[in-house]
Amino acid sequence: MTQPTISNAAVEARTGRVWAEWFTLLDAEGAAEMTHREIAAALHDRHGLSGWWSQMVTVAYEQARGRREAHQTSRGYQVGVSKTVPVNVNTLFTAWTDEETRGAWLGDESITIRRATRPKSMRITWSDGQTNVDVSFWDKGPAKSTVQVQHAKLADREDVEGRRSFWRSALARLARQLAA
Repeated sequence: MTQPTISNAAVEARTGRVWAEWFTLLDAEGAAEMTHREIAAALHDRHGLSGWWSQMVTVAYEQARGRREAHQTSRGYQVGVSKTVPVNVNTLFTAWTDEETRGAWLGDESITIRRATRPKSMRITWSDGQTNVDVSFWDKGPAKSTVQVQHAKLADREDVEGRRSFWRSALARLARQLAA
C-alpha cells in the first residue's frame, strides 16, 4: 500500500477529513467498483471538493487500495525532476531552445519542441516519439532560476527510475554548463 504524499493534517485542513476517513467513506460508497472518473466526480459533486482535491483524494484512494502505483497516471507513468541554476530565466530558457547549447548538456537526443512560451514553459515530444516532456521555467531573481521537467507516458516504474536518473544527470550537466 502506498502512503499518500500529502500529510493527514494538510488533507484535513483542505477537505475536512484525514486520509483514513476518506478511504472509509469511499469504500462505503462503493468506490472500489468505480472508475477513476466516477470517484473524482463523486468527491466533487457529493462532497464539495475542488477539482484538484477530488483528483488528489481519488489518486490516493486508488494507490491505497492497490489500483494504482506511485507515478502512475491514466496514460502511463510520469516522473518529475527540478534543478535551480545560477542564471536568469531567459538564459536558462535559451539553453533549451538553442540546439547547439542544448546538445552540449542533453546529448544527441532528437526532440521536437511542440510549443514554447518564453520564458515560462515548453512541451516536447521526446526522441522516442512516444513520450512527452513538459518543461517549466521559474524566475528566482536576476541570477537564479529553476527548471522543472515532467516526463510522461512512461511504460512502468523501471522506466520512471531510469528517466529520473537521466534527468537528474542531464540537469546537473546543464547547471555546470551555465555556471561556467
